[in-house]
Amino acid sequence: MAIEFAKLHGCGNDYIAIDGRSIERDWGPLTAEISKPAFGVGSDGIVLLLDSDVAQVRMRVYNPDGSEAEMSGNGIRLFAKFVLDRGIAEPTKDGLTVETLGGVRTVWPEMVDGRMKSARVAMGPAMFTASEVPVDTTELGGIGEVIAEKTTIGGVELSITCLAIGNPHAVAITDQSVEDFPLLEVGPLVENHLMFPQRINFEVVNVHARDRIRARIFERGAGETLSSGTGSTASAFACRKLGLVDDAVDVVVDGGVLRISWDENDEAYLEGPAVEVFTGVWNE
Repeated sequence: MAIEFAKLHGCGNDYIAIDGRSIERDWGPLTAEISKPAFGVGSDGIVLLLDSDVAQVRMRVYNPDGSEAEMSGNGIRLFAKFVLDRGIAEPTKDGLTVETLGGVRTVWPEMVDGRMKSARVAMGPAMFTASEVPVDTTELGGIGEVIAEKTTIGGVELSITCLAIGNPHAVAITDQSVEDFPLLEVGPLVENHLMFPQRINFEVVNVHARDRIRARIFERGAGETLSSGTGSTASAFACRKLGLVDDAVDVVVDGGVLRISWDENDEAYLEGPAVEVFTGVWNE
């Protein structure tokens, strides 16, 4: 079977976009194959276009290991560019609405000559209640929220704050330079720790100023990535929860800079670029 696709990236976080509206198949195994560097196209996963009964379009997100994610902040921007540039949907004055497993999200695109250059995404409020993230806090004494809790994983002492922003995150804010942090060793141990029954995304963060933080991101099912929209949002939310930043923050990631801001209702907004790299056909 020949499957047409487009590869896009946002600050180095790359996804393969596929119009799956007329295709019936198991997308997990395909994602694992097509995402492989060298042997496949290479990506941090796929974003799949489907019809929706509750929004203009529906997006499913798959990690490169074939597992499905609830939401991707960078992925939804790239998905929106794929949809809008091809005229599959048109944004209204209120933006483009997208159904995800993490709920309906709105994307406000910046269009230049009929093509999307960047976008602002409504990421929603964060959920810090442990059962909603979810986190099993038995070994932490059964606490209701995990906020700057000290724990040791893989021999490394961490102060973690856990939250859900469409998907689950554990954020470790540290004075140690994130450049020196052993993320490749500690990341898999955090992701698969027994505290996290659905596994978890892991971010390690330095606060540089009240409007600027530095984050490295280990994505559930993907490993270390150059960028992550939900990871950047979660990092900023954790810092804000602890009173370390103001209501607009630049998050510096390996692939660039993403902007997180909040409104009066504590809703977070993510702003960043979207670039189409190339199109192709995957032959099975």
